[in-house]
Amino acid sequence: MAYRVKSTTNKKSKPRKFLVFSAHPDDLDFGCAGTIATLTAKGNEVAYCIITNGEKGTHKVSQTCEEMIAMREREQRAAGAIVGVSDIHFLRETDGDLEHTAELRRRLIRVMREVKPDVVLSADPGNHLFDSFGRFHRDHRITAEAVFDAIYPATASHAFFPELKQEDLLPHQMQGVWFFGTDRPNMFVDISKTIGKKLAALRAHESQIPDVKKMEERIRTRAKNEGKKKKMRYAETFRRLMF
Repeated sequence: MAYRVKSTTNKKSKPRKFLVFSAHPDDLDFGCAGTIATLTAKGNEVAYCIITNGEKGTHKVSQTCEEMIAMREREQRAAGAIVGVSDIHFLRETDGDLEHTAELRRRLIRVMREVKPDVVLSADPGNHLFDSFGRFHRDHRITAEAVFDAIYPATASHAFFPELKQEDLLPHQMQGVWFFGTDRPNMFVDISKTIGKKLAALRAHESQIPDVKKMEERIRTRAKNEGKKKKMRYAETFRRLMF
């Protein structure tokens, strides 16, 4: 399904809310920053939730853990600003040691009930090819599955984590999920007008991009190849699952 984000400039139309989950700072920019820029340009609201602190994403051994965490959060805020996102939740779980626990699901549900998104974006928990070391990083896999389990049935049910009601964090029913980095896309978003912002957002993660030119070539090639499938110049793909 080709998907072009509709404008919400009509006074009768209410902007939709989107919440994007990411295992590390920069993951979501690789996965869907072009789509995010397209959504915000049309008046939609977007929030981010970065689950781990990204402290191990460096070869600069002279930096302390605290310095690395601060740097990666600054980079993610700068990247978010480029595509129109300022609402960023940092959960600061330990990079590389993420565990799929009830406490993690509680933290994810807390964010979803605070933000009350219409749609969540996250990595696809249905990918099991293990054909890429980076793509199938343990934190990525755990994030994908934990977000899925937090969404259903817990986020919309009074029966899960009832103590959250004491904080006025009531159950919330969203419309569905767009999974990025998927092996089985059924939704293509045209990012022909926003690929420049996607690349700029990625450049903001300066500590993680050793060769900017190669990164940009790789991203353009991938987006171009996906776009060809739906006669778009550049596209990002998702597996769309709706309630």
